[in-house]
Amino acid sequence: MADLIVQGGKPLSGTIVPSGNKNSVLPIFCASLLTDEPVILRNVPDITDLNKLVAFLSSQGSQIVWDRAAGTMHINHSGFRPTLADDELPADMRSTVLLFPSLLCRLRRITLLANAKGCSLGVREIDPHLEILAALGATVAHGDPLVIALPSGFTAARHWCDYMSVTVTENFAMAASLASGTSTLINAASEPHVQDLCAALVAMGARIEGIGTSMLRIEGVSALHGADITINSDYHEIVTFLALGAITGGEVRVTKALPHHFDLITRAFAKLGVVIEHEGDSVVVRRGQKLVIEDPYTSNLLQKIEAAPWPYFSVDLLPLLIALSTRSTGTIHFWNKVYENGFSWIPELAKFGAHAVVSDPHRLIVFGARPLRPAVVESPYIIRAAVALAMVAASIPGKSTVRNAEIIRRAHPRFVENLQSLGAEMEWK
Repeated sequence: MADLIVQGGKPLSGTIVPSGNKNSVLPIFCASLLTDEPVILRNVPDITDLNKLVAFLSSQGSQIVWDRAAGTMHINHSGFRPTLADDELPADMRSTVLLFPSLLCRLRRITLLANAKGCSLGVREIDPHLEILAALGATVAHGDPLVIALPSGFTAARHWCDYMSVTVTENFAMAASLASGTSTLINAASEPHVQDLCAALVAMGARIEGIGTSMLRIEGVSALHGADITINSDYHEIVTFLALGAITGGEVRVTKALPHHFDLITRAFAKLGVVIEHEGDSVVVRRGQKLVIEDPYTSNLLQKIEAAPWPYFSVDLLPLLIALSTRSTGTIHFWNKVYENGFSWIPELAKFGAHAVVSDPHRLIVFGARPLRPAVVESPYIIRAAVALAMVAASIPGKSTVRNAEIIRRAHPRFVENLQSLGAEMEWK
């Protein structure tokens, strides 16, 4: 694991082009396995999970040519072998579950010898995925190992999810696209990366209605074809750059910023005294933001930012605004409605001198504008929390260390290089 060394206290300013969305490219890459025709992906981020998936599918006979400098990937799965080496899927990343529909279509049977893991936010259950696959015609033999079979191909189904799960919705979209008949998913996730996957499937010949809503209606087709797909910008990364500009007092402009996703994000920044400006497809945070927490009209309540499945404020962005709130004058309440372990990293934030009280596993109160000092902190296995700790370190004059911060590279392939281009003194050790 690598440590992130930060010499903080310098305003970060400049223009940044964001990477392709990590949460979009992974399911879209997995969806490419649903066809033997060539698929081209553009604006592909060089992230660790994708490298693992590429290595796995290449070992199975897929031809994948990845020009990392150009961000393009040419994919041909026509040589994919009909059996798995060692009869096991990669078990060291959460995105393995996104291979289930395509592997079942090709192999008719998969065996899970170990649980895939993602990060430390909380329990990531596999049961909803098994329910989706079973509803669409798969058989599931519980035990050790777990065996999932698809003897006759996917068949259409109507399914109502217990909650809006991104990866469950994505697996449903992939499987239902090749199911016989018309399928409906109620309480579907609608995050931008889910929309991106659905758009990619449509480009490959799928028939999907309701993209961006909580109900998907998918008419199955007999086969999907190749396509040329551009991965959209990562709105998480865009918000990261804006937050870094605000917390350090600099001016940051981000291009290719997908402004139609930013209404609620812009309002959340405003609650912390930060004005976000949109100019065409660019978004800007000007230098010298006031960083004063906005008083709510209902004066006996704290200002609040609550995060839940889209179209709520994204829970993955919450740590970035928590970091920013430590520099904002006033008190604010954060509410994480998704993960039961989303605030486990707050004791590390306190090492900088931040005042924050975890009320319960889902709620946090931050008392902002307390004196902060450089510190050595331990990164959790949570991407955006590690970024948040780096943000706070960048705002404090002096040397800080975020230990074991390697997880940042799972989502931000050029994190340090991008921040160095903005004037940051930051390096991996």
